[in-house]
Amino acid sequence: MNAADLARHLEHSVLAPQSTEDDVAEGARVALRWQVRSLVVKPAFVAVASRALAGSGVRTVAVVGFPHGGETTETKVTEAREAIAAGADEIDMVINIGALRRRDTGVVFNEIRRVVEAAGRHPVKVIIETAYLTQAEKRLACRLAARAGAAYVKTSTGFGPKGATAADVALMRRIVPRSVGVKASGGIRTYIDALALIRAGADLLGTSQTDAILREAASVAA
Repeated sequence: MNAADLARHLEHSVLAPQSTEDDVAEGARVALRWQVRSLVVKPAFVAVASRALAGSGVRTVAVVGFPHGGETTETKVTEAREAIAAGADEIDMVINIGALRRRDTGVVFNEIRRVVEAAGRHPVKVIIETAYLTQAEKRLACRLAARAGAAYVKTSTGFGPKGATAADVALMRRIVPRSVGVKASGGIRTYIDALALIRAGADLLGTSQTDAILREAASVAA
């Protein structure tokens, strides 16, 4: 897979706690340079990112309930609405991990459904944070997200104890229907990492190492 093809699978993230508006602007430059699928930012920086990417075809994605998912449903719904009003094209939301682990399926389903409804025509990716879940819990989270209308299920925030693995991606791909995509995120640092996750079934990859990965891809192709 060459750099241009890989770029279409990449979502460049600028999500570090210490990130500034200048970091988001630089992230937008990286996203535009490589024409990746999207730039993922925190809610406070959605307007900045959206303006920088206007007319480029690169999407602006806002995280919601990030990174731990412990906010109330109403807070996540409000975050999603505000992000879309500020220019977000898509929403990446973190589930209520504790509710999932307690098998409070109604809580988890309702929360995802409410955010999907608030997002309207804007796709929602549901981050299940696989590092904290058993295999059974991963399967349950994926099924709930798919039933609640998620466009994608996503492995990780990148702030948990472990990021994306090929095994988790393959599991998620088996569980959700083909109409639901799989996004791998967290710990993706090299071209080899990226290829392994795509081969396992990932449709999208979230990474802050976009420039390095695509430079490596370009050098391999050369």
